[in-house]
Amino acid sequence: MDKIKRVKVGVVVSDKMHKTVVVKVDSLKRHPKYKKTYSVSKKFKAHDENNEYHIGDKVEIEETRPISKDKNFKVVRKI
Repeated sequence: MDKIKRVKVGVVVSDKMHKTVVVKVDSLKRHPKYKKTYSVSKKFKAHDENNEYHIGDKVEIEETRPISKDKNFKVVRKI
C-alpha cells in the first residue's frame, strides 16, 4: 500500500549546504471575503544527493520520509 507523495515545483534559492537545496514554491490563494487572488510563497529544504542543482534552477520536489529535522523532500528532476 503506497502512500500518495506530494509533488511541488519551485525555484532553487540556496545551494550553500552540503547535499541540500532550498526551494521556493509559489502558489496563488484567493481571499475568502474579497475574492482577490494573491501570491504566497514558502521555502522547503530538499535533499540533493550529488549537489547537482544550483541557484535559479526550476526543479520538482517530492515528499519523502524525514531525512533530517526539517528536510522532508527530495529533488526529483530539473524542469
